Amino acid sequence: MNENILGIVAGVLTSASMIPQLIKVLKEKNVEDISLIMLLVLITGVSLWVWYGIIKDEWPIILSNAFSVAVNLSLLVCYMIFKKS
Repeated sequence: MNENILGIVAGVLTSASMIPQLIKVLKEKNVEDISLIMLLVLITGVSLWVWYGIIKDEWPIILSNAFSVAVNLSLLVCYMIFKKS
């Protein structure tokens, strides 16, 4: 298997792991069980991976982690919208 394809598949599967959580939050409009600190650390980490991928010109790293940033930022927006004061 081509190493770029392997990297993209691994990255997409890892990044897609948060999609069920996002769907659940959107359906239930409940974010009580989500850790804001975990979400912020995760967004920071995957953003740094995107930056690393850009420096190294590695498209599998860039694309998979950019997708993860988008999913997790969506979850952060939901957190801010649905968080009970």
